[in-house]
Amino acid sequence: MQAGFEIVAGSIVPAPAERANILVYAGPDDRDKQEIIQTFGLDPYELDSALDPDEISRVEFAPIRVSVIWKRPKNAALDRNQVRFDVASLGLFLHRDRLVVILGEDAVPFSAREFQGIGTMIDVLLRILLHTVHHYLGHLKVIKQLTVELGSKISTSMENRYLLQMVALSESLIYYQNAIEANGTVLTKLCGNVERMAFSSEQIEALHDIELDNQQCTRQAQIYSSVLSGLMDARGTIINNNVNVLLKKLTLINVIFLPLTLIASIGGMSEFSMMTQGIDWKISYSLLTLGMILLGWVTWVALVRILDKRPTKLAKAKR
Repeated sequence: MQAGFEIVAGSIVPAPAERANILVYAGPDDRDKQEIIQTFGLDPYELDSALDPDEISRVEFAPIRVSVIWKRPKNAALDRNQVRFDVASLGLFLHRDRLVVILGEDAVPFSAREFQGIGTMIDVLLRILLHTVHHYLGHLKVIKQLTVELGSKISTSMENRYLLQMVALSESLIYYQNAIEANGTVLTKLCGNVERMAFSSEQIEALHDIELDNQQCTRQAQIYSSVLSGLMDARGTIINNNVNVLLKKLTLINVIFLPLTLIASIGGMSEFSMMTQGIDWKISYSLLTLGMILLGWVTWVALVRILDKRPTKLAKAKR
């Protein structure tokens, strides 16, 4: 899909093809690819690099254009009840008076606040880079919130569903960290070639601000990734502990009912009726039921006290 834009009063607005100096190709088909190669002189390798999600970020300087391969975050996707965050590539090809943007899916949101007060094609290029960095920061905040929510659910969970979701978040953070660091390399190279690209003083300052924001984004991704990976082992231990507590309760219930089952079995073979022939069956069976309840309660109290004393003894032995 092709879309044309132009700069009007500091804003980017849609424009017809004959007047557009900002061309966006979102998910280009074979016809669009052929048009890009013939019209703008791009070789197939550059075009494929802009559409390859595994391509490494880089910037290349040529006599007629500047080519930037940039990593951007994709919109979060829900896959099997798991929120997945992934990255994609973005190609920015800056000519003297024209900017060609090539991406695999979704268009560039030129209506965002970052795209206000624009005067030149270099401003558009810098604002796209800035918008991407802010997009990463927004996703990192969402990942942090999801991590907190999953942590609270795992504390009472006895299955691996939430732990698997946390693993998916950890994997997404690794991809984000690699992409943000690769983008930082591009920004460093651009900062070293500001004279070659004829940046103004305002544009140089804006580029340094983008570099600082990207460094902050990198640090946040590293911190979230290390914290999440460190907590995953603890979360897995919590799940195992919850299962052990449940098994402990089930074992207590089985132990309590073992003697009661034996008594009920003996009474069910007519021995109890024979032993209580002179007593009304309502009274005898009521006393039997009351005795079984009392025996079960005594057994439960004894087992709980025995289990509570063992950790105390172990703690005293360690001292």
